[in-house]
Amino acid sequence: MSKINQGRLTATTDEGIVVFLIGMRINNFLAFHKWIPVFNAMGKMLPELYKNPQLGFKSYQMWFSRTLILVQYWESAEKLLEYAKATDSEHLPAWKAFNKAARASDAVGIWHETYVVPREGVENMYVNMPTFGFAKVGQLVPAVGKRNSAKDRLGGAQ
Repeated sequence: MSKINQGRLTATTDEGIVVFLIGMRINNFLAFHKWIPVFNAMGKMLPELYKNPQLGFKSYQMWFSRTLILVQYWESAEKLLEYAKATDSEHLPAWKAFNKAARASDAVGIWHETYVVPREGVENMYVNMPTFGFAKVGQLVPAVGKRNSAKDRLGGAQ
């Protein structure tokens, strides 16, 4: 079980962050042979990203049901795009294979959204939570004083 950080905390950063949401949706659960390769491809990318911090990947959270969702944190949009296009990474071959397979079946779908967030646009709150989400990449501090309200945290108070 993860250690619980007791109290009311917020995670701060001196820099902006790129929030990258990516996932897949199982459209035909019985077509295992169509969606398992997509799931396994992500399983290869995450260790690659953690082993190579120079790629700009910071951390992620994942949820799995019919729609798998990963919330990833990157140091910059440039680093994210470089990884997506890198011919020596796990991503590009997986992306090409998915595009080829997607023409033959709609059993699985994939999606992503990218948000470039300036430092002043980062706001979060954690009460009696393990280190989770942005708290994995920011610095956890007590949510008191100028960090007490969402309005103040969004104003970039440090």
